[in-house]
Amino acid sequence: MPYETGAKVRLARDVRVTGEGTPGPLSLAEGLEGFVEGFTKGAPFGGIAQSALDEVERITRAGQLTGFSAAMMDQVRRQVTRHAAAYTPPGAGDRTGYKVRFVNGFVLDSVDEDALTRA
Repeated sequence: MPYETGAKVRLARDVRVTGEGTPGPLSLAEGLEGFVEGFTKGAPFGGIAQSALDEVERITRAGQLTGFSAAMMDQVRRQVTRHAAAYTPPGAGDRTGYKVRFVNGFVLDSVDEDALTRA
């Protein structure tokens, strides 16, 4: 079910929150309410492109890239996305992700549409 910006929503299931350097698993509980602040319709989640981009980020994370190097890495990211799209069937992996601000202060980007219900 699509949600417009400003819609009041509730988590339909526990949503795991992961992050670099977190001491352990953290989840937001089913039933937590919040408001939709934005969305990305038809954005690919996961798949070949995401795996390749994650690997590029892992390799380059340690270095602070500037100038030519930064421009070159931006070009690599665009090429990975473009080439992966050529090998992905149309519609495969397309979802609507929502940016939601929850009443406890957490803000999550790309919350899957199936994890939300109207509040």
